[in-house]
Amino acid sequence: MGGLSIWHWLVVLAVAAVLFGGKGKIANVMGDFAKGIKAFKSGMKEEETASAAPQVPPQVAAGPTRTAGEQPAHDRG
Repeated sequence: MGGLSIWHWLVVLAVAAVLFGGKGKIANVMGDFAKGIKAFKSGMKEEETASAAPQVPPQVAAGPTRTAGEQPAHDRG
């Protein structure tokens, strides 16, 4: 009463063959789904490594600042 008969196993095997069979459309869809998940995971890893890298501010040149149009002291006549 609690066991599975041969017919139950045949149905289970038929469903598994349709889902995971050789060149079936469902197998292609599942493969594309798996590729999407892998791409998502690799994108998340790249984002983690990019956010983990310290942000370095741009270097500021030392010395006095000039206004637009002002010439350096050595160029003045």
